[in-house]
Amino acid sequence: MHELMIECAAQAARVARGVPSGRLDGRTPCAEFDVRALVDHWVLYTSHGLEARALRRPIPEDLTERDFTADPGWADAYAAQLDRAVAAWKDPAAWQGEIDLGFASMPAADVAAAVLEEMAVHGWDVAVATGQEFRTSDALGELILRVVDGHAELYRQYDGYADPVPAPEGATAFERALALSGRDPRWTR
Repeated sequence: MHELMIECAAQAARVARGVPSGRLDGRTPCAEFDVRALVDHWVLYTSHGLEARALRRPIPEDLTERDFTADPGWADAYAAQLDRAVAAWKDPAAWQGEIDLGFASMPAADVAAAVLEEMAVHGWDVAVATGQEFRTSDALGELILRVVDGHAELYRQYDGYADPVPAPEGATAFERALALSGRDPRWTR
């Protein structure tokens, strides 16, 4: 899974660097978030959160209210933080045991997979909201589909996912994951 984490982080960094500053107030496939709010959520949980989980530390409280996009170099800072997070997961110990999430404990590999799902799905949200594409290999798409499928009902209970939508004919695994999470893979701004 670490190789898939490297792939996903590279895509996330590429998409972040492609976000035009003039689009931060634009709409996204997540109706409750404009691009700025979505990027702030994405940066917090998929880079700082990913590293914190590997190191078994809480996410620093001061980061939870931070507007990452207020920094003109936010995309490069996000890419650097992703590199630190991925490096933290290179340690085999990061994959061992359970991770206390504050509300429950989960096996480390499951936590890593859930954060990758967040990185890819919200990466896609940011990409399509800013006229870009989020690309996944077949293997990464299959992993994201398994995670979405495993969490869909629980996430719907907490409004994390909308009701599923039909996937287009011939959809990739990643597009099926998007549809299962309530996103229209054909969404356009």
